[in-house]
Amino acid sequence: MNSDFTLAVHSLTLLSLLPDRMCSSDAIAKSACVHPVRIRKVLGLLKRQGLIQSKEGTGGGFVFVKDPADVTLWELYKLTSEGSLLPKCPKANSECIVGSSMKSVLTSIFSEGEQHLGIFLNQYTIKDIIKQVKQEQ
Repeated sequence: MNSDFTLAVHSLTLLSLLPDRMCSSDAIAKSACVHPVRIRKVLGLLKRQGLIQSKEGTGGGFVFVKDPADVTLWELYKLTSEGSLLPKCPKANSECIVGSSMKSVLTSIFSEGEQHLGIFLNQYTIKDIIKQVKQEQ
C-alpha cells in the first residue's frame, strides 16, 4: 500500500468535516504534513472519480461531493494502491523448478490476500473514519 491511500482518506475526512466551505490544497497539505504537490496529485485522482469538486481562484478550493457513508476504504484503495501488494520478483532462472514458478505462485497468493483485504476494507467508509477521528479528540 502506498501513501496515496492514506492521503486520500485524510483529504476526504478533512473535507467531510468542512461540508459548508472550500478547503485549499495548501490547507489539506498542512493538515497531512506533506508537500502541496503530493496532495494535488491525490486530489486530482479524487476529482477524476467524481468524489470531490474544485473551484479555482480566490475563495476556491476543494469540496467533498459524495455522502461519506457511500465511500469505502476499498474504493479508495483500488483508486490509489490496487496491485501494490503484489510481489516484485526479479528475473528468474526459467530452468530452475523454483525460479520458473516463484512469480506465479507468489502472485496468486498475494492476489488472494488483496481480495481478502478488499472484503475487510469494504466494511469501512469515510463516515466510519470521521467517527473514529472524533472519538480520538
